[in-house]
Amino acid sequence: MDISTATILMVGAIFALLITGLPLAFITGLVAMAFTFGWFGEAALPLVTSRVYGFITEYSLVAVPMFVLMASLLDRSGIAKDLFNAMRVFAGRLPGGVAVQTIVVAFFLAALSGIIGGEIVLLGILALPQMLRLGYDKHLSIGVVCAGGALGTMMPPSIVLIIYGLIASVSIADLFAAAVTPAVILMGSYIAYVLVRCLKNPALGPPLDKNAQDNPFATKLDAAKAILLPGLIAFLVLGTIYGGVASVTEAAAMGVFGVLLATIIRGEFTPGMLHHSLGQTMNTCGMIIWIGIGAAALVGVYNLMGGNRFVSSLILGLDVAPIVIILVMMAIMLVLGLFLDWIGIAMLALPIFLPIVIQLGFDPIWFGILFAVNMQVSFLSPPFGPAAFYLKSVAPPDISLKDIYLSVLPFMAIQLCVLAALLMWPQLAIWPL
Repeated sequence: MDISTATILMVGAIFALLITGLPLAFITGLVAMAFTFGWFGEAALPLVTSRVYGFITEYSLVAVPMFVLMASLLDRSGIAKDLFNAMRVFAGRLPGGVAVQTIVVAFFLAALSGIIGGEIVLLGILALPQMLRLGYDKHLSIGVVCAGGALGTMMPPSIVLIIYGLIASVSIADLFAAAVTPAVILMGSYIAYVLVRCLKNPALGPPLDKNAQDNPFATKLDAAKAILLPGLIAFLVLGTIYGGVASVTEAAAMGVFGVLLATIIRGEFTPGMLHHSLGQTMNTCGMIIWIGIGAAALVGVYNLMGGNRFVSSLILGLDVAPIVIILVMMAIMLVLGLFLDWIGIAMLALPIFLPIVIQLGFDPIWFGILFAVNMQVSFLSPPFGPAAFYLKSVAPPDISLKDIYLSVLPFMAIQLCVLAALLMWPQLAIWPL
């Protein structure tokens, strides 16, 4: 059997097993073992396991459970709720003001945790009922919550960027620095879309009534205090990284300490809260690690079979401009995003694509930002976009999956426009480096 036939069989086996409903980690592991024994025999097993060992012993991977724990503690504290209520004070008379406030709060939450699922649930509990009660358009409100929650894939300390940095062997701090401007562009694009629609048709996002607008100075002062605490936590994490004071892993631990201290000061800390947060952290990190183990084994055996050379020669043999090859990679990952979650795409596609990207002379940091934006699209895209299922779990019963899928389409278009802009003008991402 030649490598081209083996590639088709491998991809076909993965998608066939996905239909059965097996977890992706088990699927990749099973396919890896089948091709290891079928192609090489048991003698190749130590080579595959050594690749897995290299992944799970990577020091920077320690940052992942730290940031997940930080996000879990934030979920169970009142910090996010107070932040949302504080921003409402400043929403003012602007049509669509509460939707704009929701996007800004989502940006703050992304800068605090970098976990996308938790943000969707939080915003679905805090912001969605508020907008619906105020008479906001249902589809606009749903789209704002899902797109705002997806900012966690982009805004440091993004777990997506950490995993990319581990796979690409590039500086995670540089990835964080490069991601800030595109994240701000995405946030600004969402806000601009909401304002244009609501200014054109105020019925989509009615301004606050007079009673809600007349806030005493004391209320606004309290709101400013509520914003200060999350700002300090974000500065503790990101400021120490950008200032060269701490590594990403050390900053993650400082972030957990900061959130724990904040919950103690606010009188919210309980042993039960810590227990549940640790349990959620173990569940999330267990999923990431097991998918990583399965994917590392699969990519390892495929490379041993000569798959990396086959794919590289196939892509580089195309008689097209290098940027077209990058477009093809983006298209492949967009298609994969319809069926797989981001960690599966990262573990399976990036080890194959990254050597080609470097061989073509492109900056892997820039490609990492493209990947993060691409994963934002996959986070929203039907039929398996995780955002829809996260929001459905906390949305009012009358909101269907169809409503959610229709609502996210304009925001997916915005994400694709930002992705195109980054493709055309790489300096939008890499100018701080």
